[in-house]
Amino acid sequence: MASYLTYSPIDVNVFPPSYQAARSDFLSIAEVLNGKHNDYSCPGKTPDGKLLFTDTLWLGSDSAEKVFVLLAGTHGVEGLAGSAIEQDFLRLFANREIKLPENTAVLIVHALTPWGFAWLRRCDEDGVDLNRNAVDFSQSLPENPGYELLKNALFSVDGQQRTLAFAEFERQQGRTAFEVAVSGGQYSDPAGPFYGGNKPAHGRIVTEHLIRQHCLNERDLAVIDLHSGLGPYGYGEIICDHSPDSAGVRVAQNWYGDSVTLPALGTSSSVPKNGLIDYLWHRIMNERSCHVTLEFGTFSTDRLFEVIVKDHQLWAQHDNTSARLAHSKLMRQHFCPGDPFWKASVLFRARQVITQALHGLSS
Repeated sequence: MASYLTYSPIDVNVFPPSYQAARSDFLSIAEVLNGKHNDYSCPGKTPDGKLLFTDTLWLGSDSAEKVFVLLAGTHGVEGLAGSAIEQDFLRLFANREIKLPENTAVLIVHALTPWGFAWLRRCDEDGVDLNRNAVDFSQSLPENPGYELLKNALFSVDGQQRTLAFAEFERQQGRTAFEVAVSGGQYSDPAGPFYGGNKPAHGRIVTEHLIRQHCLNERDLAVIDLHSGLGPYGYGEIICDHSPDSAGVRVAQNWYGDSVTLPALGTSSSVPKNGLIDYLWHRIMNERSCHVTLEFGTFSTDRLFEVIVKDHQLWAQHDNTSARLAHSKLMRQHFCPGDPFWKASVLFRARQVITQALHGLSS
């Protein structure tokens, strides 16, 4: 279990400067490893007109009964950290510092929301948050009355007015209700933050295809979805959105120990949310499997909301390319700080958690 302590030194240069650089690095190491690579084209283009792709890499036997799945870029800009973690893992694998347990394969998914990755936004080109998109669009969509109450404040250009409205809502209904209102997911306002869409998004379609293609419903699974921007600075929180009384929670606690947090029980930096991509995995998992989010903290939740709200305000306007470009630097800084110590903490913690997942699968 302590093998992660003997890995080679951490190289923070694996953090990419852009989506295109991240994809180039991913394709290069995929070629070296000679695994099974697939790409899935995505609508839209990069800022300089290049095509966009979600890339996947399968390592190990097609018939493996156990599969470790590592997801990056569910929220586009967060792919900067997620891609670095995947690159670090693949380098360790290439150098034989990580060896797969018996009867185990690995599925790496790079850039589930490539448009957001390329444009330094969390959402796709339609403003859809992939991590609110896993709902049944043939049924009545979840309602978020708190969002409707805060909508005018969210789009106010007066930051002080917005702060006062937020504070009053929180005073009346509590902090958790406030965070759910803003970030729990909404399906009525395409221009607003945390919008779940009105149909399956690219990353959801790819995820559902991968589950079918690899018959993942028939295997034991350890899925880690890599995120950044919420929680204590530099710490990787293991967030489990399985139901508290489920086998998924019991497996997560067995594998990852007391560091597991549960939004449903109020022990997490994250509040309960609608439409998480997690739920696609929950539905197909057996009692020996679990899905967790590995969330790397940066700055405060209030700052997170402010930077996301401003992003959506700017993209709801026209002819403000320079303002969007300036704000994209703030998006990068919030979701992937330039601090090399933050980056080193991220990679070290990711090595720990990945080691725990592989050990858990093998037990």
